Amino acid sequence: MKKIICLLSLVLFFSVAASAQQFALIDMEYILENIPAYKTQNDQLAAKAKVWQAEVEVIQKQAQDLYKQLQKETNLSATVKSQREEAIIKKEQEAMTLKQKYFGPEGELPKLQQAALKPIQDKIYAAVKLIAQEDGLELVIDRASAMSVIFASPTIDMSDEVLKQLGYSK
Repeated sequence: MKKIICLLSLVLFFSVAASAQQFALIDMEYILENIPAYKTQNDQLAAKAKVWQAEVEVIQKQAQDLYKQLQKETNLSATVKSQREEAIIKKEQEAMTLKQKYFGPEGELPKLQQAALKPIQDKIYAAVKLIAQEDGLELVIDRASAMSVIFASPTIDMSDEVLKQLGYSK
């Protein structure tokens, strides 16, 4: 009898403790897609990245052309052949340096993305924090970046509420 009472009290305790924790989900990708300023910034960054990519591809093509030219010329002296190979290597390195400058972890594109998108993300985080505090939520998980969320009920998704808080009502 004592075991049954003890077991029932444990089950009751854990069910109350589990229901006391409140959490919600947001879908950051969905929220960002519904903010016009984000779309505008993203389009501008994509256009700039396209220009930079074309610049890198021009240099890569120059290196390829030099290589093809070297392959066609069979009767070159060792010195001339070595000079041409060095020119090819130099062009390839120039392309890699430019690619790293624009697209690398410390490159121009990540810096521009950070500068352009950070204010938008800060507003989203502030809205999420405000809603979470008002609703007494203890945890808000981003569905878009949480790889371990296998299923979540749409009833706990507060993405539309965040958009409404930001002035983009759905």
